[in-house]
Amino acid sequence: MPTPIWKKQASLAALNGANHQTAAQHLGIEIIELGDDYVRGRVPVDHRTKQPFGLLHGGVSVVLAESLGSIGAYYASPEGHHAVGLDINANHLRSATSGWVTGTARPVHIGRTTHVWQIELVNEAGELTCVSRLTMAILAPRQGATP
Repeated sequence: MPTPIWKKQASLAALNGANHQTAAQHLGIEIIELGDDYVRGRVPVDHRTKQPFGLLHGGVSVVLAESLGSIGAYYASPEGHHAVGLDINANHLRSATSGWVTGTARPVHIGRTTHVWQIELVNEAGELTCVSRLTMAILAPRQGATP
């Protein structure tokens, strides 16, 4: 079993609560699992998330990927630090037309000032629909800044 990478307290209730009134909530994204070295979430393939041809919109896959990687980077960084996205890419491999697409984010690199996260999205049959890589900047607290 991997050693836990989390440096901040996290719970599924807190992770999902943080999505209140955000794009993630609007799209129906749910965080469903927090393992020792990964975070997993899902998005419904429905009227909110499909493109005009009835497929899950590629941008929604990217929103799910960035949401999961950002959560991972934030909770794997020291207390008081923040994580912001620097770069993301996504390869769309298979379409999804219904059900749920589930993503799992795992770190490739956890450094002092940057993290790199790999996110894999699968359909309900477990088939890979998208692979994404996210680079995050880890921002230390500013000296003299008030929260």
